[in-house]
Amino acid sequence: MSLTTNDVKRIAYLARLAISEEEAEATLAKLSGILGLIEEMQAVDTAGIAPMSHSQDVTQRLREDAVTEHNQRDLLQSIAPAVENGLYLVPKVIE
Repeated sequence: MSLTTNDVKRIAYLARLAISEEEAEATLAKLSGILGLIEEMQAVDTAGIAPMSHSQDVTQRLREDAVTEHNQRDLLQSIAPAVENGLYLVPKVIE
C-alpha cells in the first residue's frame, strides 16, 4: 500500500493535527517504511505455527494467598462523616 502526501495531510486533518509540507513528507517516509515492514511480515508463511502470548515460554511465579493485614474497616469508618451498613455515604452529585 502506497501513501501520498495528500493522504498524510488528510490523516492529519482527521486527527486535528496541524502539519506543514515538510512534516508531511517526513511523515510519509516514516509511514511508508512502517507499511512496507507490515507487508513483509504478512508475506511470511505462518501456517502450522501456534500463536503465543509471549516470545519466551515463561510462567508467573505464584505466592501463597494468605491474609497479611487485619480488617480495619471499623477503625477507618469511625472517622467518616456518614456510614451505613459498612458502606460510606456520600452526597448525591447527579440529579
